[in-house]
Amino acid sequence: MGFTTGNFPPVDTGTFLDRPLSERTRALALHWVEYGFGSPRMIPAVYVLKLLFLYVLGGAALITWTSGAGPFWDVAGWWDEPVVYQKFVLWTMLLEAVGVAGSWGPIAGKFRPMTGGILFWARPGTIRLPPWRAVPGTAGDTRTVLDVVLYLGLLAGLLAAVVLPGVPSASLSAAVPGATSGLVAPWLMVAPLVLLVLVGLRDKTIFLAARSEQYAPALVFFAVLPFVDMIVAAKLLICIVWICAGVSKFGRHFTHVIPPMVSNSPCVPSRWVKRAHYRDFPRDIRPSRVATVLAHVGGSTVEIVTPLVLLFSTNRWLTLAAVVLMVVFHLFITSTFPLAVPLEWNILFGYLTVFLFLGFPNGEGYGVTDMSSPALALAIVAGLVFFPVLGNLRPDLVSFLPSMRQYAGNWASALWTFTPGAEAKLNTLTPRPTTNQVDQLQAMGYPPAVAEITMQQTIAWRSMHSQGRGLFSVLAARLDDLDTRTVREAEFGCNSVIGFNFGEGHLHDERLIAAVQRRVGFAPGEWVVAWVESQAIHSTVQHYKLIDAALGVVETGYWVVADAVAEQPWLPNGPIPLTVTWRAPEGGAPTAAEITDGDVAGAAAP
Repeated sequence: MGFTTGNFPPVDTGTFLDRPLSERTRALALHWVEYGFGSPRMIPAVYVLKLLFLYVLGGAALITWTSGAGPFWDVAGWWDEPVVYQKFVLWTMLLEAVGVAGSWGPIAGKFRPMTGGILFWARPGTIRLPPWRAVPGTAGDTRTVLDVVLYLGLLAGLLAAVVLPGVPSASLSAAVPGATSGLVAPWLMVAPLVLLVLVGLRDKTIFLAARSEQYAPALVFFAVLPFVDMIVAAKLLICIVWICAGVSKFGRHFTHVIPPMVSNSPCVPSRWVKRAHYRDFPRDIRPSRVATVLAHVGGSTVEIVTPLVLLFSTNRWLTLAAVVLMVVFHLFITSTFPLAVPLEWNILFGYLTVFLFLGFPNGEGYGVTDMSSPALALAIVAGLVFFPVLGNLRPDLVSFLPSMRQYAGNWASALWTFTPGAEAKLNTLTPRPTTNQVDQLQAMGYPPAVAEITMQQTIAWRSMHSQGRGLFSVLAARLDDLDTRTVREAEFGCNSVIGFNFGEGHLHDERLIAAVQRRVGFAPGEWVVAWVESQAIHSTVQHYKLIDAALGVVETGYWVVADAVAEQPWLPNGPIPLTVTWRAPEGGAPTAAEITDGDVAGAAAP
């Protein structure tokens, strides 16, 4: 790969698209092993520049200038200032809510324009997805002027909290004598929190995009807790995020995340290293023992054990070692440029680790036992683990983000299929600030076959994950014309329709499909989707739906996860076994029982 030239799959563009889907998937999956997406180095360079200038330097300059803690280049003078910590949390949340942090740019399927987010959410008429349609005043799926006003108000509230100077705090002065920068005024948290709830009730997409499950609790702590309690609560928050994410990686899914992630990393140039993460390339590209060790020793073990050390250690050197380990952990994730590209989130967590555990050590009055009330500590822990526990037991009720299943590989996912030419109907959606990704690529000068093969690399990527084998099995078993259909990774497709996705299949289930159908009007069979829910922590299966845009849900069932992970991505032995639990009558539509509202924190229909 060069700086401006990528590593395109070594296929004949004139004949490749005529081959069966399984053959195309195999060829592209094998190419992914050694080159990932094959993007030119210019692409990660753009992300590095954005991260450096917009987030790190721009954020630090703005925050220190408005806090009286500068100059920004004097990092030693402000890294442990509490107001700087608060404002970095607010700044990150603001960028996420605008849409210029996670799920931004080409790696997330945003080629032209590179930003989704605000271009969709500040525009009346675009699609919105209310989490509970039964809540008064939230029914419907069209963004109104009121929605835009609430959303822009949320951005304004976050920006105000970032730019306004800190105010004196008696609790800070008592804990840190001589502190001069104060804290962000607690009352500045009220508007963002209230507007976040209102916006979230109208559109769960924005609520999830703002990473509310992690930043909103911090804003509550900023608003109501005295300084020492605020710091200890922040430690509990970050440790629970890590630990719950580590627990979610138990099972068969996470090992399959590591190899394609490492393969896509521009920081791992060696093809030998990439191949080492697969059992026997090119014959067997299931995860190797190397990948298993990296996943469950370097991944889940680090995420569970190290936070416990940080939370309870009073030994300076042990704490320092744990801090270094977690910073390296987040830098590694950043270096792989995962497809949701949560780079700012990872950099923030690296900084928070240093700020909280080195800046305010447990042994100096900032340990869990130093909180003003044991009951308060227990209440915070109970509140923070509620959605992760519920989400792992009932993944149909809670988005994988509040469930804290980051990178776990256990996601609600989908593949979209279109009959020849039918995908173009999505371009009739109005207002829509973008077009289908394949059309974006062609507008940038890609020949049609090259643009199509580029997009098919994303479905090959999906096939390398556990749920991909099941989704392809559903399609192969149910669609006689699969080889002639256009197949799309739904996460990318969703990005082009509502401006955001973060690996969250609940954003593109039958509700989004129905919303698009009402605006476009696909004929039966033109747009057929295989959709699967995350695996519950106590279950051995994943439940799928087959959805026809014109007819609704036409089949439900499940597959055994062990069967999915045992197969190669291209299913050389045919579809894995599927158990059908319900099927619509021939030509019939689903009943009300199949499409329900019951979701929590950005959930999908069960």
